[in-house]
Amino acid sequence: MSDTALINQIVSYFKEFIFSSHIDAITKKHAQLKSYNINPIVVRYLSELIEGEYSPRGVAKALFYPRVLGTSINTSFGTRVQSMFVDLKVGGATGSLIKGMDIEFVDKLDQRKKWCQLKSGPNTINSDDVGPLIRKFNNTIRLAKTNNVQNIVNTDFVIGIIYGSPSELSQHYKRINATYPVYIGTEFWYRLTGDLSFYDNLITALYSAISGLDAQEVLEDACEKLAQEIEQSELFNF
Repeated sequence: MSDTALINQIVSYFKEFIFSSHIDAITKKHAQLKSYNINPIVVRYLSELIEGEYSPRGVAKALFYPRVLGTSINTSFGTRVQSMFVDLKVGGATGSLIKGMDIEFVDKLDQRKKWCQLKSGPNTINSDDVGPLIRKFNNTIRLAKTNNVQNIVNTDFVIGIIYGSPSELSQHYKRINATYPVYIGTEFWYRLTGDLSFYDNLITALYSAISGLDAQEVLEDACEKLAQEIEQSELFNF
């Protein structure tokens, strides 16, 4: 498959399973009051902050927009993108049979098989995650050797970060990189596909697909629906 064809497949995957799925959730789930855990103090404060008053519309905005513009899309992005590599066999990737690893692929630069844990972006772990993650990799290598995986070395176990650049890597990832390679953005996709321009071309194609989306009315209608439900709910006293 050509790189262009693969990029088109990835774009189609994003549109169907990430963008369209997110918009569908906006109208069916996030517009319903029952999908939220309400902190009455915080939500009242945020309503005053957003609307200048405690009102159904203000409460709706305080609940709705952080969910649909933050938590919801970031969660679906991470989950779906991990599945995408296996579903589309990107760069020949397959699901890993080793616990703790997401995919396996042959590195197009050094021709060695890599076991890879996928991460979305350059700031997606905390300081407390570093030690456990390194221990997990250490245990994984021991398990692989126990299972007679031949000629295995530390650099065969990697973290692949889907977007970003080395200059954006958090100090937490840099600590991991001292022991296990952390490939981010261009380098990750280069090692996966063998095409140095793949990442840039993919980002350009995704930007083009995104620019054609028109969902503002969907957002406004869903928020208004939530506001109407809030106005009728016994949870609030306006």
